Amino acid sequence: MRFLSEANPSGLTETTASGSNEGITTRPSVELPATVLADLRTNHAGEVGAVHIYLGVLFFARDPALRAFAAQHLTTERSHLRAIELWLPSSQYSRLLPVWRLAGFLTGAVPALMGPKVVYATIEAVETFVHRHYGEQIRTLASIPSLELLRLTLLNCQIDEETHRKEAIIEFGSARRGVFLRSWCALVAVGSAVAVSVSRMI
Repeated sequence: MRFLSEANPSGLTETTASGSNEGITTRPSVELPATVLADLRTNHAGEVGAVHIYLGVLFFARDPALRAFAAQHLTTERSHLRAIELWLPSSQYSRLLPVWRLAGFLTGAVPALMGPKVVYATIEAVETFVHRHYGEQIRTLASIPSLELLRLTLLNCQIDEETHRKEAIIEFGSARRGVFLRSWCALVAVGSAVAVSVSRMI
């Protein structure tokens, strides 16, 4: 098992609210408030975790449809990570990145061992939280004109995450959610909230 060590790319030019950050290539020369840096630290930690969720799924999953689902989402999460790294200096990264990598990997690996439906339900739970988390920041940034490009970057990420959530719902279908699955998804949501709180500070 090998955890990914993401390199910090360089560059940012422009982006639009299309659900893709592929146009971003150079780091912006704008000073970020401490609160925004803290938010970006949580985003970076979250995207590191998201990448490793899908690595965990792919490590154990054998179902072809699930593997295709995870591989496609992994590509998107890696693009999100690159986009966030363009805004956040490496000196501001969470010091607990090894923890977030492991937590993400386990969040993908454990449900993958239990079957595709558990994975899809897990992804829905994660993306529901992430959509709300990005939304709070997007609303705050709307009042800071100098950070409009950052707002659009996060909006693009949010659009992708909402797409992932809807795809997970479709793949899960109408299967019954038992007590275990509901409890697991609640644990995932709580864990996501705790991770945000901790990574904001450390």
